[in-house]
Amino acid sequence: MTPSNLRLCRSLLFLPASNARAIEKARDLPVDLVVLDLEDAVKAEDKESARRMAAEAAAQGFGDKPSAIRLNAVGSPYFGDDVVAVRRGGADYIVLPKVESRRQVHDAGQLTEKPILAMIETAAGVLEAPAIAKEAVGLIIGTNDLVADLGIPGGAGRGGLMHALQTVVLAARAAGVPAFDGVYNRLDDEEDLAAECREGRSFGYDGKSLIHPSQIETANRIFGPSEEDVAAAERLIAAATGGAERFEGRMIEDMHVTEARAVIARAHR
Repeated sequence: MTPSNLRLCRSLLFLPASNARAIEKARDLPVDLVVLDLEDAVKAEDKESARRMAAEAAAQGFGDKPSAIRLNAVGSPYFGDDVVAVRRGGADYIVLPKVESRRQVHDAGQLTEKPILAMIETAAGVLEAPAIAKEAVGLIIGTNDLVADLGIPGGAGRGGLMHALQTVVLAARAAGVPAFDGVYNRLDDEEDLAAECREGRSFGYDGKSLIHPSQIETANRIFGPSEEDVAAAERLIAAATGGAERFEGRMIEDMHVTEARAVIARAHR
């Protein structure tokens, strides 16, 4: 998957690069992007082996699914060794956490020779998101770290994140790159996960970050078009003759044809 069609990604599954079983299982999962994590999901004593396993897994590939490797943050004691391990490796993308400047993205891209998905996880990152988006191939909002950085009480919901969530989408759209919503932490509440996916989709996010395979079906279903959506898009394209005109009780124009084609492209993905 090239940077130009990353917007077709509905689901990004983060899994520990130190977990061989999870990596092997991911090869058969219907997820759109596999993210091998070297950062939060890996203990300090496992960092070295995780680097090796991530490089090997990315080189082997995940069938028709693209892969990414999430490094440790710039400035961490692990970043340099991470770069050496992934440079020119088989991963399609690098996920860079806690990005707070465009320069960080540029430098990481130069060091790894890979396109960078930038994670926005701090207040400083949110404020710099428009500049960061101009250097990255996509933005991922890291809601867990952002909640902590903003001092929002645990369990308070996403109300305090509304401005940040919308700012990241605005930055991505202005730069012409995709935006992906943060993770949902609970594993036993499919209904609430679905509600959060619908909320993210309503803000304009292209897909959602996931932490467990059980969340894939929900994200794919909500961030992907339904059969009804596709059928309506096909009818609109067939009916459109150019310019403003009436269609099924509403006015449409060329922009709606473009949107309908995008719906069909997502369905084919």
